[in-house]
Amino acid sequence: MSTNQSVAASGKFASGDGASSRPTNVRWRLFILLLILVTVNYVDRGSLSVALPMIQKEFNLPPELLGLLLSAFFWTYAVMQVPVGWLIDKFGARKMLTASCVGWGAATAASGLAGGFMSMFIARMGIGITEAGVMPAGGKLNALWMPAKERGRGATILDAGAPLGAGLGGIAIATLIGLTGSWRWAFVIAGAATVALGFAVWMYVRDQPRDHPKINAAEVEYIEAAHQEEDALNPTQTGGGKLRNYLKYRSFWAMCLGWFGFNGVFYGLLTWGPLYLSESKGFDLKEIGWSTFVIFGAGFVGEILGGILADKLQARGLGTNKVMRSLLGFSAVMVMLGLIGTTVIPEAVTAVIMLSVVLFFLRWVGLFWSVPAILGGRANAGLLGGAMNFSGNIAGFLTPIVVGLIVGATGGYTWALLYFVASAVIMGVAVVTLDYSKRLAI
Repeated sequence: MSTNQSVAASGKFASGDGASSRPTNVRWRLFILLLILVTVNYVDRGSLSVALPMIQKEFNLPPELLGLLLSAFFWTYAVMQVPVGWLIDKFGARKMLTASCVGWGAATAASGLAGGFMSMFIARMGIGITEAGVMPAGGKLNALWMPAKERGRGATILDAGAPLGAGLGGIAIATLIGLTGSWRWAFVIAGAATVALGFAVWMYVRDQPRDHPKINAAEVEYIEAAHQEEDALNPTQTGGGKLRNYLKYRSFWAMCLGWFGFNGVFYGLLTWGPLYLSESKGFDLKEIGWSTFVIFGAGFVGEILGGILADKLQARGLGTNKVMRSLLGFSAVMVMLGLIGTTVIPEAVTAVIMLSVVLFFLRWVGLFWSVPAILGGRANAGLLGGAMNFSGNIAGFLTPIVVGLIVGATGGYTWALLYFVASAVIMGVAVVTLDYSKRLAI
């Protein structure tokens, strides 16, 4: 049966829409919802860092225990990535996203009830378990809903919620703390809002474009025709792929190491950035909130522009490898230079400007959320997305601990910033090594 015939036969599309009518834009609205979801995800994830000065004082925690507490989320988050990627491929992104929202909202609220270091540590581990499915599910939906020529924008819209949430989180949590007079109530309110978001996800997200009640036949035809063209140029893959089948490929390891290096920088700044501004630059809570907003807001703008730029360059006929390697290689160089500048220029405002430059170019690497679909196809994008995010979150749980040890041993942040430079070097080597032009045969 042809694409047109199968579309017409389904009878599930928006009333009055045929294959000849103008396509709806359900896929873009779905990814705006994912942007909101990931934004809230990072507000909740980064809330601990914003409240850390108060929590440190209340629980009387040394830098080493602060690093351990900041890393607690990443332990379980990293461990769950590959299993949850497999579950997404098997049961669908919609179910996993909804379960994640409800679970991490409850765990965030529970962290506001923590009585000390251990109960807070356990609550943070719970947030890691329940949030694990969000990004791999987004990568899966990027594979299922987006034509190859739009996946750069899809990937960066999805991933841009990370810097946006980190930026807004500083203001949102600081504002909630100011209004309620308590970091505990701020966490409870943020958790309740996340549970409510889970219901919106269930109502709007669908695993396949043709199952969505708001889509028309023209948009389905457009998406499916692009997927058929993509499949004709690549090896056929089936669902239920085994991770071990990918281990022999250089591009698989480059994907994992690139995301590892990226997260070494991003999570280092996300977890320790507010305390760095407080202790090294003398910022108060309000100044921390606005500085965090500026720094991570620059990352949001950079990520969106990076996705648009990548898709436009490919639309002009430039090869995928040339586009991805040149853009991401340049971003790695700019991140290194920005971090080095932060270490050698002590002035507080300049440090905020330099870190904003770092985040602007670092977030171009959000294009990596198109890589699981490139390498694994639609069938195994969840599994590869989980493997990629697992690798990145090894850096997620190592970095807060290492930075805590560095700060505790040296009494300052210079060597911590140089640790971030080393992470950027790993990222830079990986992004120019990966072959973005073909699907891996398994």
